[in-house]
Amino acid sequence: MMDTSSVRIPEARIQEAYPAALGLMENAEVEETIERATPQLGRTRFVSPVSGAAAPRRMVRANLESALRKSGGDDPLLSTREHGILVSLRRALAVGMTVSEFFVEPLGYLDLGERKRKGGLSAADEAQFRALVRSRALVAAFVASAHLLHALGEGPAGDPEALAESGYDTAHDALSFVVSQIAKAATAAVDDDDLGPRIARALADCIDRLEGDAHRIMGDHLAAFVARTYAIEADDFHIRGFERSASTKGREPLVMQFKQVHEVVGNHIAKAQAIKLAKMLVAYDFERQKNPFVELGGFLFTFIGDGFPGTGKTTLIQMTAGLVKEYCDIAGYPFVYENFGIDQISEYQGKSGQNARAFIDRVLDPTAIGFGTIDDIDQVAGKRDDRQSSSGQQEVTGVLMGAFSGANTVVRGNASFGMFSNYPEKVDDALRQRAGARWLVDGPQTENDYIDIFHLLLGSKHDVPLGQDAFFSDQALKQAVAKSYAQHNRPQEDGLVRVWEQHAAAHGEPKTIRDVGLYLHAIKEAEPRFTGRAIKNITDGVKYRAMDVELPDAWFEAPETFLGQDYDTKLAMVRDLQKPISMEMILQEINRYADSEFRYSDKSDEAAINELIRDHRVRQKAAARLGGTEGS
Repeated sequence: MMDTSSVRIPEARIQEAYPAALGLMENAEVEETIERATPQLGRTRFVSPVSGAAAPRRMVRANLESALRKSGGDDPLLSTREHGILVSLRRALAVGMTVSEFFVEPLGYLDLGERKRKGGLSAADEAQFRALVRSRALVAAFVASAHLLHALGEGPAGDPEALAESGYDTAHDALSFVVSQIAKAATAAVDDDDLGPRIARALADCIDRLEGDAHRIMGDHLAAFVARTYAIEADDFHIRGFERSASTKGREPLVMQFKQVHEVVGNHIAKAQAIKLAKMLVAYDFERQKNPFVELGGFLFTFIGDGFPGTGKTTLIQMTAGLVKEYCDIAGYPFVYENFGIDQISEYQGKSGQNARAFIDRVLDPTAIGFGTIDDIDQVAGKRDDRQSSSGQQEVTGVLMGAFSGANTVVRGNASFGMFSNYPEKVDDALRQRAGARWLVDGPQTENDYIDIFHLLLGSKHDVPLGQDAFFSDQALKQAVAKSYAQHNRPQEDGLVRVWEQHAAAHGEPKTIRDVGLYLHAIKEAEPRFTGRAIKNITDGVKYRAMDVELPDAWFEAPETFLGQDYDTKLAMVRDLQKPISMEMILQEINRYADSEFRYSDKSDEAAINELIRDHRVRQKAAARLGGTEGS
């Protein structure tokens, strides 16, 4: 899946660059600085035409084929491994050249270049053209290095090398530098087994240097590169700004403190939906890349959980991730969990959006089961009309909106995203409405809830009398969830209660589809943010309720029972459990969703009122102090 700013690079354009790439491989010229009076002579570097005190320099040519011959002993022929590296490098250089062209062409590069050849550039245009040339050089070198590293599939060997300070004069110079570093690594290799890791280390060092330089000089031009995804589909290679292709990264073991279901007290509906979600995710069929719950309806792709601090949002995340991992371990499925937090917001322009895009893509990876969370979403993603939101927060908002419900969003059923917040009213309205479900995480509510949670957290290492025998009886999900859903037969929030009462007085309680439509329109009249997207989320919620069935635990105890079955068998097994949609379900889901919108709206309005009152009081105090000063 690619976002709306994806650019597919045509294969024909890449192959057109093959002759130029081959020329670089055969005769790459780099300028070498001779460092006097040091034991390390001959370190290669880029040197800007405009420099300070000039150190002695010389031009050095690097021929990769010759370097590869030196790495394998005295055999005059290249080995299969060496020849494969030559072929991969030619393509990597061609890809770097082509992507850099696609990057600069929309920015007026060709027009500026033509005018420069005719001598018609102003000083400002000359500066812009130089910046574009340098940005293109950096992009070409980075993409070529990342593509070859992706193609090698090797882990780097040895310690990182601190490369000399680099300048990026032209794409030809930059790519020549990359070739020279690969040639050095190849020359130092002792055999074919050593060759790949050494070249991978050289590429990793180049990439580290290029990433650092990109962030230092990040401007409008490079921001345009970071904002797009460039895809070479034949190689399954995607470049998203200055980050290595996601497919080159191995999955690290998940380290997390999981919670058991009984350790979540209260939050009955949210807990029940989390358990269902875990089972839904592992129903995914890897061969067909489909999920029966997506086809039948009711798959939970996105949701938002809100509640006061300390009500159990983190515990709920730990429980859900633990359940999914447990089921994946039984089935032998790879599992990816990632949390996107405030630490991913960068001061560099474009980097925050790049981080968010990488997070989304790693969770959506169709070769694994993915669960992604965005904790404190109100701090991570900024409201688009909030001048206090940083540019990084605004970038994240745009990426998440496109990923969760964009033109190219594809829901396969292998991944789900949860947003969590203590203050959901501070989340951008359009982003919040992209959450298909609302989980009210209100924590313990009843006397028995508080008894249960205190007993749970205190533990058993004490001699204090318990006072009762039946603990956790209120946490039995089936009865608790039914009771919680029944509460939504009628609205809870004052604003929605008024709408319900007025509608019931005029039309009676809804009994038909037409009645439901009239009720929804009445809600829209009272709450303008109740849009068509809200209706979609409600209907998705109703379908979810129809699929809100008890998937037998026995299905998940051994792979052959359910998880290891083919897609059609899974689909038939799940369909047999599907319940009919009832008017009770519809009204409960409408009221649950609309209650949340009124709750967010009321909180937002109350916060705005409090802020105005505070500003008024501050102005009054300031006026009083100024008056006292003038009187004295």
